[in-house]
Amino acid sequence: MTITPPALSVFETLESEVRSYCRGWPAVFDRAQGSYLHDEDGHTYLDFFAGAGSLNYGHNNPVLKRALIDYIERDGITHGLDMATTAKRAFLESFQNVILRPRDLPYKVMFPGPTGTNAVESALKLARKVKGREAIVSFTNAFHGMSLGSLAVTGNAFKRAGAGIPLVHGTPMPFDNYFDGQVPDFLWFERLLEDQGSGLNKPAAVIVETVQGEGGINVARVEWLRALQELCHRQDMLLIVDDIQMGCGRTGGFFSFEEAGISPDIVTLSKSISGYGLPMALTLFKPELDIWEPGEHNGTFRGNNPAFVTAAAALDAYWADGQMEKQTMARGEQVERALLSVVEESGSEAGASFRGRGLVWGLEFEDKARATAVCARAFELGLLLETSGPESEVVKLLPPLTVSPEELDEGLRILARAVRETA
Repeated sequence: MTITPPALSVFETLESEVRSYCRGWPAVFDRAQGSYLHDEDGHTYLDFFAGAGSLNYGHNNPVLKRALIDYIERDGITHGLDMATTAKRAFLESFQNVILRPRDLPYKVMFPGPTGTNAVESALKLARKVKGREAIVSFTNAFHGMSLGSLAVTGNAFKRAGAGIPLVHGTPMPFDNYFDGQVPDFLWFERLLEDQGSGLNKPAAVIVETVQGEGGINVARVEWLRALQELCHRQDMLLIVDDIQMGCGRTGGFFSFEEAGISPDIVTLSKSISGYGLPMALTLFKPELDIWEPGEHNGTFRGNNPAFVTAAAALDAYWADGQMEKQTMARGEQVERALLSVVEESGSEAGASFRGRGLVWGLEFEDKARATAVCARAFELGLLLETSGPESEVVKLLPPLTVSPEELDEGLRILARAVRETA
């Protein structure tokens, strides 16, 4: 495929230099359906990015689109703040019946605002309010959002530097396997907690991703997550699981922590919770933590009712019968086999490795610049991929959960070719 970059246009002359994804994908996109996007010049791209995980059910999913069009055509409420609406009621009932009750999770549901960082900010505020402490522990290579509270518990130096002020009350600890298995889990963390001279203020909470997406597809072992929950209970700290990118079925189960059998005190969701790419976020927490005063945390667009409509439709269509989890695990095995072949074909001198769960995978090379080159070549061949990791050293695979085996195979063949042609 020959790609002609868009000519100097309003994007370059008017839009801020802060834009990023468009630099790696120099095309003007016009339409999208299922696993594919189409640009205005007629080129077609297979999407292994899925709106950074916001499009788990693909682009313009017909089931969700029909529900949304019907709602708009009958003049359903669009903007509702936190008012009671029929759309919100339908979502809450579906979420309770399809997701929470079958998993024995008696969470209260909070609508904190439309984005993932809104959910994280509200989770941190609530933890501090409940425990009466400021300190939050996060982990190396974590990513939790771009607002100030979320950045304080994010590891990436480049993103943190954008804050422009000191980021306080957050303390990083080593994520699972940070020391390549040479140090017992939580040795440093526990020593600091128990040492009165450590200088670590007693934390209100610990926030963790079960799979660090932006941090390089770092997968926490179930044993590590269980031990973390036990440590939090023993030390009177709340456990917050940030499931913004890995929730909504990305790793298999609806929640990424299900496999570990843990029950976090607070959970954040966003990205694919609306199912259609519409802005929506949730903060879930155990009932005894619901000590908010009315209006103590709010946001103008926390009542995005069209998102409630598509969210309910997604739950009813994809999660009521248990098939989505099985399908995702099967697709994940397909990806794993293909990546094994890519690594074997690359040879030991390339230092290639891969890791992942469900339908989130990362491919890493010893040469850190290789990942960017692979993604650039994949784009030329008609596949959208992004990099992740602190030095953009990992090729990140994030296809829609609804991707067909044939589409998945097509994308994996393009990836293998891109790897060969950038050797």
